[in-house]
Amino acid sequence: MHRLLPGPAADVDPYDAYRDAPALRVGMVMSADGTVTDADGWTDGLGGDADFRVFRTLRALADAILVGAGTVRTGRLGPARLRADLRERRGAPPAPIVVVSGSLDLDFTLPLFTAAETPTIVVTSAAAAAASPPAAPVRVVAAGEREVDLAAAVRVLREDLGLPRLLCEGGPALTTALLRAGLVDELCLNIAPALHGGDHHTRLVNGLPAEIALDPAAVYLDEGVLFVRYRVTR
Repeated sequence: MHRLLPGPAADVDPYDAYRDAPALRVGMVMSADGTVTDADGWTDGLGGDADFRVFRTLRALADAILVGAGTVRTGRLGPARLRADLRERRGAPPAPIVVVSGSLDLDFTLPLFTAAETPTIVVTSAAAAAASPPAAPVRVVAAGEREVDLAAAVRVLREDLGLPRLLCEGGPALTTALLRAGLVDELCLNIAPALHGGDHHTRLVNGLPAEIALDPAAVYLDEGVLFVRYRVTR
């Protein structure tokens, strides 16, 4: 990985490049025209090995990994795992996956819930938690009465569960909701050197009420993929 901003540098270690994690960062891969899914409706085909290296690094540096219910319903999201070298540097088991679901309409027989080394956490509303408590070995966090209160959820994760550094991996609905709530400190965008276009692809965010200013803090290049760290300007 080569650093382009601030100041050029070669052979940069992704772990060192991203280790100053803020309270809540979003980490997503996208094409050069803003698409966050490939032809199969997933992210695997966008950024290649370079993207996966940073993806694994961001997970290793996080205390919890936020994902939306739509991502979980694809059935393709498994429990977080760590390579041996990242586990050693982290000095702890993988961060828990935190699923944000307003309805608890989830398949709790998926390995994400039944085979996670660090038990998966589900954030939902108090009403949904009372009506449909999951039988799987997951911890349920109620934040909000009828709808999920993201600010309250983040506060519980940090203050009550001791998970101060949060990483959101999407999807776009959760990312947009976190941005709308003013909870995101940093966007880590891995921009693949390709155009995907087409109406069937998913965009990075949808339905922001107003412009959100971003300050580019660092830019890296690896195997043609641009890795941009944007600080969200409050």
